[in-house]
Amino acid sequence: METQPVKLGRNIKRVRKEKGLIQADIAKAVGVSSPYLSNIENGKVNPTLTTLSKLAKALGISIEKLIK
Repeated sequence: METQPVKLGRNIKRVRKEKGLIQADIAKAVGVSSPYLSNIENGKVNPTLTTLSKLAKALGISIEKLIK
């Protein structure tokens, strides 16, 4: 069974790639490092609600769509 952090990370990575964005662009917009964003995308860390909100905004989608 897939854990929530892994599912969240997969969704972030999918949307980012669909929009043709690189990790560095999103990391800069959110105010986190590229390695930290990579850890989020790989399900290794859970972002705070604030970071999750910034990620959703930077990707142009709702938080709900990120966590589905």
